[in-house]
Amino acid sequence: MSAIRRLEGALARLNGAAALNAEASAQEAAADDDRARLAADRADLADRLDRAEARAERLSTANREVEGRLVSLMDKVRRMEPPR
Repeated sequence: MSAIRRLEGALARLNGAAALNAEASAQEAAADDDRARLAADRADLADRLDRAEARAERLSTANREVEGRLVSLMDKVRRMEPPR
């Protein structure tokens, strides 16, 4: 085999390897973008969950307060004398 043919074969293999490397780099960049997007989504969901839990706690507290007022009012009504 002549030196030129060996050189052409080596260049062809080098070009093929460079193309595979470029494709792998593009896939890695896409995966990095996906990871960044997932991390941002996770952070957003965590924030929304924290806010929802805080709201649920406020609603639960308000519910207990209203329940206490209703019980107190019902006791007052029970203690009232019936009209004559």
